[in-house]
Amino acid sequence: MSVQLSDHFTYGKLFRFTLPPIFMMIFTSVYGVVDGFFVSNYVGKTPFAAVNLIYPFLMLLGAFGFMFGSGGSALIAKTLGEGDRIKAKKLFSLFIYVSIILALVIMGVSFFCLRPIAVLLGAEGELIDYCVTYGQILLVALPFFILQFEFQTFFITAEKPGLGLFVTIFSGVTNMVLDYVFLAVFDWGLPGAAWATAGSQIVGGFISLIYFALPNKSLLRLTATGLDIKALVKACSNGASEFVTNISMSLVSMLYNFQLMRYAGENGVAAYGVLMYVSFVFVAIFLGYSVGVAPVISFHFGAKHPKELKNLLKKSCIIIAGFSIVMLIAGELLATPLSKLYVGYDPELFDMTERAFFLYSFSFLFTGVGIFGSAFFTALNDGLTSAIISFLRTFLFQVAAVLILPLFLNLEGIWCAVIVAELLATVVTVVFLMANKKKYGY
Repeated sequence: MSVQLSDHFTYGKLFRFTLPPIFMMIFTSVYGVVDGFFVSNYVGKTPFAAVNLIYPFLMLLGAFGFMFGSGGSALIAKTLGEGDRIKAKKLFSLFIYVSIILALVIMGVSFFCLRPIAVLLGAEGELIDYCVTYGQILLVALPFFILQFEFQTFFITAEKPGLGLFVTIFSGVTNMVLDYVFLAVFDWGLPGAAWATAGSQIVGGFISLIYFALPNKSLLRLTATGLDIKALVKACSNGASEFVTNISMSLVSMLYNFQLMRYAGENGVAAYGVLMYVSFVFVAIFLGYSVGVAPVISFHFGAKHPKELKNLLKKSCIIIAGFSIVMLIAGELLATPLSKLYVGYDPELFDMTERAFFLYSFSFLFTGVGIFGSAFFTALNDGLTSAIISFLRTFLFQVAAVLILPLFLNLEGIWCAVIVAELLATVVTVVFLMANKKKYGY
């Protein structure tokens, strides 16, 4: 029997409903890991560093997908909880159509800005050319990239998380296969890696678009709609935290790379790239759970079920705590083999990456609290509180830590910056959860 948004959620039902989005996020991260492996081992250290320099900028452009996906999903699920399915479909359609238009505009403007952006990020010589080559190819797929992230959330709201997982797996396998064919077989170099990633994004976005455009058995379908400014503003405010998170993460990644170029040069950027690829898999568990449970929270908020909100919060906190401990242990155990997998061909780079991973893994103890807390308030349609948590966690605390700690700890200060930032974000999240208990009745 399928789990519905309106159900009372036991631990069993929570896991059954959230496991597909958890695996969806993990798999999305895993094929990113595979992508990085092929670039590092088949193309070389310099192109790998170039990818890690320009990719945060490309992720920044995709932030609209996260905003409309999370913010729009919260509003749609709340509307479903209020019993208005027709309005929910119109809102869903509006968010998709607006996203497509925005994506096309952003793609056109950004195509000509990549070279100065690469220079601004610290690229020099052939690094600049690699950044531009990789970035321009991925921009071709930007509309589908944005849609792919939106639909990952909308599949859950439509009570079809398993289908969302299938699309993600199919898209990921496409990326892996194309990586092997374009790099290992045809030896196309960095352009081959870029086309492999772009191809997978086009596949993921297009399949989802077709599914929701045709008659289906889910709660959502693309229909005729009208321009609802109030709904767009509400979706943007709901999703402000996700928008802020992605912009902040992109900007902070650029700052990390800038600092690493100063303290460790190209090796530092390459080591950080490995950390980012692998840590995405760990963080994906927290993201997947938060994305999966958010529509349930929004539904019961709209249906005015405070007891179920309290139940969901309590069980979620216990689950997040368990994940956090497992993630720390896994990070410490896998630091050496994963570092060797990526950069074992360079002893100096391997030593730097391994040490960075041992330190960075301690951040997994705290990461889940901030991610879930932000998603929880987004689901309650409290975009302001969610955005504050997200801004502090992903930007202010990170920027302060990565600028200050290296002054005292040199390179290790950069690796420890995320630990300090996530710890401070955990404290802030707990304060907000306690302060809003009476307001939302949980």
